[in-house]
Amino acid sequence: MSVWFHWIDLAGVAVFAVSGTLMAHRKHMDGFGVVVLAGVTAIGGGTLRDMILDLPVFWVKDPSFFYVIILAAIATIIWLRKHETFPLRYLLVADAIGLAFFNVMGLQKALAYGATPFVAIALGTMTGVFGGLIRDVICREIPLVLKGELYATTCILGGAVYVFAVMFDLHTDIAMLAALLTTLLLRLAAMRWHWNLHVFPPHGDEKN
Repeated sequence: MSVWFHWIDLAGVAVFAVSGTLMAHRKHMDGFGVVVLAGVTAIGGGTLRDMILDLPVFWVKDPSFFYVIILAAIATIIWLRKHETFPLRYLLVADAIGLAFFNVMGLQKALAYGATPFVAIALGTMTGVFGGLIRDVICREIPLVLKGELYATTCILGGAVYVFAVMFDLHTDIAMLAALLTTLLLRLAAMRWHWNLHVFPPHGDEKN
């Protein structure tokens, strides 16, 4: 089981590294900028999660995460050098996949180390969104988590699905798959149909 979790974690790191590299390409960054952006996007959320849980940070003793980041960044660079452009929707889809992977892994790790379901859902959400938040702040973009279509909310709902699946004694693998698909499909649907949770009226409705 631990090997399975490790490979899912690596897959999430790879996808978020691709997302960070694509953003670096959009912002015309140099090679160092690509590495920094791919790295913080890929491991930022998990680093914060482990610090809150008072655990050794996952990438400190396992260099395989850095290898995956570098390989994912290089593969993305090669693609971009051949095709020159990478549509924004692909960046958003890559981000959505990474979000779903990291949400599930953060949630699972928090529960494994004794967190309550509510705290585990919060840490899963944090694992999923924090790397992208850092990426967007570095790039002077309004973070996706703070605007537009449903983002962090999809992690919360996916985490709730996981918790309920465990409560009904479903196998861990099934619970993880259900949570991953819930998070991913909700995020993709929100992007497609522009679902959001706006609480303020449009600026055009404001009166001077």
